[in-house]
Amino acid sequence: MKPVPVAPAAIDQPTPQNLALSGSWTARSMGGIEHQLAAVGAGSSAPLVADGARIEVMDTAGAWVLHQLLLRLRNEGTVVTLRGLRPENARLLEVVAQHVASQADQPAPDVDPVPTGLAGIGHSAEAAFEQFMALLAFVGESALAFAQCIRQPARLRWRPILFNIRLAGFDALPIVGLLSFLLGIVVAYQGADQLRQYGANIFVADLVGLSMLREFAPLITAIIIAGRSGSAYAAQIGTMAVTEEIDAMRTIGIAPLELLVLPKIIALMIALPLLTVFADVLGVFGGMIMARAQLGVSFGEFLDRLAKAVSITSYVVGIGKAPVFAAIIAVVGCFQGFRTKGGADSVGRQTTRSVVQSIFLVIVADALFSIAFSVLDL
Repeated sequence: MKPVPVAPAAIDQPTPQNLALSGSWTARSMGGIEHQLAAVGAGSSAPLVADGARIEVMDTAGAWVLHQLLLRLRNEGTVVTLRGLRPENARLLEVVAQHVASQADQPAPDVDPVPTGLAGIGHSAEAAFEQFMALLAFVGESALAFAQCIRQPARLRWRPILFNIRLAGFDALPIVGLLSFLLGIVVAYQGADQLRQYGANIFVADLVGLSMLREFAPLITAIIIAGRSGSAYAAQIGTMAVTEEIDAMRTIGIAPLELLVLPKIIALMIALPLLTVFADVLGVFGGMIMARAQLGVSFGEFLDRLAKAVSITSYVVGIGKAPVFAAIIAVVGCFQGFRTKGGADSVGRQTTRSVVQSIFLVIVADALFSIAFSVLDL
C-alpha cells in the first residue's frame, strides 16, 4: 500500500479575527511555514481565535512552534483564544508550555568574573604548572616510544625521517647561511673600532671565532629553526587534531607518536648540528670579509689567528648544544600541536605558543650551558 500523503503545516487568516491551523505540524512538514508565521497578526492587535481542529498530527517541534506563535501574539498585546485542538495535541502543547515556562524561571548561569590581581597571578601560575606537567608527560611518552623503536628497529619510519631532514635541514640552508653571514659581519664591524684603538686588529679573529662558534651560531640557528620548523610541526599536528585525523590513526592502530613525533625529533637532532656547522662557516667568513675591509687583516692572517684562538673544545661545545636545542624545538612544537582543540583559531594560537616557548626554552638552556661550562672550566 502506498503511504497516505500528509498535508504540510499551514496557517490561514481568512479574517483579522480568525486563524485556521491545518496540516501536519511535525518537524518534517513545517519547512515552508516561516513566512506564514511572520505574517500572522502583523499590524493588528484585534482579538484572535485560532482554530486547530484541522491539525492532523503534531509532534514536539510543532507544539513548540505553535506555543511560540501564541506567546509572540500575546506579548504584542493580542488576545488569542485557541480552540478545536484534539486532546492529544492539547496535552502535548500544555507539556511544551510548562517546559518553556520552567526554563524561563531558571536563573541565568553565573559567569565567573575575570580574575584580577593576585587571583589572576594564581590562575596563570596554575595554568603554567598544568602545562609544564603535561609537557613532562609528553616527554615521557615520547621517550617510551623511542625506547620501543630502539628495541624493535623495524618500527622506525625512515621515509618520514629523511623527509623531515630535507624539510628542516636542507631547505633551511639559505636563511641560516644568510643570517649567520650577516651576524659575522656585524660582530666584526662592532669590534673593529675598539680593536683599532689599541692596535689589536688581529684579535678580531678571536672575537669572531669564539662568539660565533660557541654562542651565536648555535643560538641563531636554533631560533631560526624554532620559528621555521617548530611552528610547522605545531600547525601540522594541530590541523590533524582539529580534523580528527589523529583519532582516526589511533582507531586503525597507528601510534601517532611513532608516525608524527619521533621522525621529527630524530630528523631535527640530525639536521640542527649540521646547520650549526654551516652557520659557523658562514659566520666566520662574514667576519673575515669585514676584518679585511675595516682592519686590513688578510684572510691568511685571520685563519692563522683563528686556529690559535679557537680550540677544539670551544668548537665542540658549540656543536654539542645543537642536539639539545633540536630536541627542545621538536618536542615543544609537537606537544603544542597535540594540545590543539576546537577550530582554526586554536591552531594559530598553539602555533604561536610553540614558537614563543621554544625560543624561551632554547635561551634558558643556553644560559644553563654557559653556567655549566663555566663551572667545568670549558
